[in-house]
This record gives sequence, C-alpha cells and structure tokens, in this order.
Amino acid sequence: MLQTPSGGAGHGTAATDSGPMSIGTVLNVLRDEFPDITISKIRFLESEGLVEPQRTPAGYRKFSAHDVERLGHVLRMQRDHYLPLKVIREHLDAMERGEPARLPTLGRQRDAEAVPEPPEGPTPARIGRDELLVAAGIGDEELKEWESYGLITPLADGAYDAEAVTVASLVVQLGRFGIEPRHLRVMKAAADREAGLVDQVVAPLKRHRNPQTRAHAEARTKELAGLAVRLHAALVQTALGVRLP
Repeated sequence: MLQTPSGGAGHGTAATDSGPMSIGTVLNVLRDEFPDITISKIRFLESEGLVEPQRTPAGYRKFSAHDVERLGHVLRMQRDHYLPLKVIREHLDAMERGEPARLPTLGRQRDAEAVPEPPEGPTPARIGRDELLVAAGIGDEELKEWESYGLITPLADGAYDAEAVTVASLVVQLGRFGIEPRHLRVMKAAADREAGLVDQVVAPLKRHRNPQTRAHAEARTKELAGLAVRLHAALVQTALGVRLP
C-alpha cells in the first residue's frame, strides 16, 4: 500500500474491494474527500500517466482499488503540497518500486537548510492546447471561438488550467441541445460577477504578509466558491421548477 507524504495510510478515499469500478463509481468514492473532483479531471490524470485503469473490450475504463488509492494520493499532494503532476508521478512510481523517496520540499534555503514556506497559491494542473483539443474532442477553430467569448482562457504561457477540460466538455454537451457557445456568454458574465464578489471578500487576506493568513485566504476562497456554486444551482433549479438528482 502507498503511504501518504506524512507517513500514514491513505484516508478519505476508502475504495471498495468488491471488484473493478466504473469511472462514475470512482468519482463518488473520491468526492467525499475531494468535492471538486470531476470525471474530466480523472480522465486528465489518466492522460498524464498518473493512473492506468484497465479497459473492457468495449473500451470502458475499469479502476481497481489500487487505482483509486493512487488517485487519492495524487489529489492530496496537489491540494496539500502544491506539487506539479510530473513530480507527483515520479514520487509515487519510486514508492511503488520500493525505492526511498522523500517528498520534495518547496521553500527557501537558509543556512543550507530547506525552510518550507507556503506558496502564494496552489499550482493548478496544466494541460497543453493539443491535449485540450483531444480531451474535449473539438477542433482548433472551435477552441478559438470559445476563447473569443471568454469561455476558455489560456494562461500566460499558452497552456491551460486543467479545469478548462471540464468547461470544454460542458460546452460540448450543451451544444448537443442546440445551445451555442455565444449563448453561454451570459453564464460567463454571471460567473465573473460571482468570482468578483468572492475575491472582494478575501482580498484583504490575500494581501496580508503573513503566509498563514494567505493560506487561510485560499481556504476561504474555496469555501465561498463552493457556496456560490451551490446557490447558483439552487436558483437555476428554482427558476426552472425542477430538482436535479
């Protein structure tokens, strides 16, 4: 069994030993500890070589308990240690080979000793343009159109946050119902306003010089964002007179 960076066994992702699991089952298992996990994120981590589920003759993914445990470690190291996926993969591979592998320390050097210090913010998983096109099943012209509407925005170096895969997937699914990307600008504008409200609340904490206070700002941002998403969903359901499962 893999050990967590702190030395204990994995927690929060108690995988079942009843047999291979579908990606939907894996999503439910991980969601207890990682509420923001999505099927797109799991697929992205697979594409990055972090997990290699088996495939049925029909091409469906089947995850073992070990796969789920490994995914939990990946997500935990991203969340708690802000490590790049490449570093996480090398670390876990070394552990599974039985090699001694210390978790890399992010921090400054003082008197030849690493002094951990929290980064300004988490380093998100990243995906290249070609990988995004493949993951979303779209062409370059479609992506350019979505970018023109502000639905997807590349980072400064031309790469994308992994969450862009989720956005792209949802745009594709909505398109099957005749909802075109240009129609989604109103949703993007609403999301920007909600993000601005959250940022306004946590901005004083983000500017604080104390690293612990800035870390608290990050946690508060996630909490407020989660509440905003739940409120938005509830308001949409109320307006439509429906209740989603």
